[in-house]
Amino acid sequence: MQPPLLSHKASRFTESVIRGMSVEAAKYQAVNLAQGMPDFPAPAELKAAACRAIEADINQYAVTWGAKSLREAIAEHASWHLGLTVDPETEITVTCGSTEAMLVALLSLINPGDEVILTQPFYENYWPDCVLAGATPRFVPLRPPGWTFDHNELAAAFNDRTKAIVLCNPNNPTGTVFTRDDLQAVAALCQRWDVTAITDEIYEHIVYDGRPHVALASLEGMRDRTVTISGMSKTYAVTGWRIGTMIAPMNLTHAFRQVHDYVSIGAAAPLQEAGAFAYRMPRDYYAKLAADYQARRDRLCSALLQIGFGLEPPHGAYYVMADISAFGATDDVVFSQYLVRELGVATVPGSSFFRDKELGQQCVRFCFCKRDETLDKAIERLRKLKVVV
Repeated sequence: MQPPLLSHKASRFTESVIRGMSVEAAKYQAVNLAQGMPDFPAPAELKAAACRAIEADINQYAVTWGAKSLREAIAEHASWHLGLTVDPETEITVTCGSTEAMLVALLSLINPGDEVILTQPFYENYWPDCVLAGATPRFVPLRPPGWTFDHNELAAAFNDRTKAIVLCNPNNPTGTVFTRDDLQAVAALCQRWDVTAITDEIYEHIVYDGRPHVALASLEGMRDRTVTISGMSKTYAVTGWRIGTMIAPMNLTHAFRQVHDYVSIGAAAPLQEAGAFAYRMPRDYYAKLAADYQARRDRLCSALLQIGFGLEPPHGAYYVMADISAFGATDDVVFSQYLVRELGVATVPGSSFFRDKELGQQCVRFCFCKRDETLDKAIERLRKLKVVV
């Protein structure tokens, strides 16, 4: 008997490389610097808030588009952090993680023949999201040094078929924090071509060296054409809670809520209640968060440079793209397999973040959302590498 044929969409997908490397890490008892999940605890007061919510029997469905208390807290946070005045009743949708939020945005916006601009390298879910939504992706490269885009190349990607641009800022996997000039260039093109900007700002509080986080939606002319996606995972070290957020104008939010309802119904009710507590945490929490991550960045990056990797310390997020050329490596996948199986350190092959795989064959991505002792163990193992060129 013939197995059932898969859809054309499903047949284009492969296993997540990031999650696959976590499987490899467990198999070989390696230090997992592949998947971006902290190995330190979430804030005790946040965990206590979740426990209180469960004990208070907040265990049934919340409002599909998000518990009122959480939406109000998100609006307060957007006011002081992003400089946005947001109506929690008509402009916020709570989703099952920012990953669902991105898919919901594209499913709601895209018609056959529409194009979506992605920067390359990109977080690995973006291209499959375009496939699921029926969009044709157009890629704009981010290049070192700086891992940013050329403004002329960006402008050349826009045309009459462009429906949206996806911008991750701070960026995964490069750690780029786009400058205000970069964002102004994006804004001008979106307004010229009547394009919606979808920004993934999940790392909004993880920025370094005193840099500000600038929300694209806060720029002139962008409030009504920007979908601002974020969530709790990175800021509060709760990647398993899956609480994502979407801020968008009312007409878009209405569509997002309808699509979200049929994709997942809603996020976990007690964790939403805890989220209302999280978004109102004292502002010094966020300053300490950035300082702690900056120390981790410096710890790992300085060691990687000493070992022989080529890199530029990231300006935000908690990843670094490292060049492997000094070790005589020409294939990032083979090199990553060697690291996890022989040295006991899991990374992500750089090519997995590119549609044009050859552009990433000289890089691997490390994450540093880990305890100092975890980073030190990985560094000790990586010191066995020998520079050959």
